[in-house]
Amino acid sequence: MTPEELKVNVEKALEEIRPFLQSDGGDISLISIDNENSVKVRLEGACVGCTVNQMTLKSGVEMTIKKYAPQIEEVINVG
Repeated sequence: MTPEELKVNVEKALEEIRPFLQSDGGDISLISIDNENSVKVRLEGACVGCTVNQMTLKSGVEMTIKKYAPQIEEVINVG
């Protein structure tokens, strides 16, 4: 997968999960993809102060990104 294809796939994953975050008053933005295996995102809105945002990040966002881009090893919230 080329770096461009990887970015497109990560964006597709974020588009899939975005409605769930927005329904709770939050959102998510892609910051960067490093070494083609690490994704940095920024949780926004209500997600910033949410007590379960790490669970959302790992079980929701990371799982969805890995479905579209299996080579991704980690997803980091840069806040």
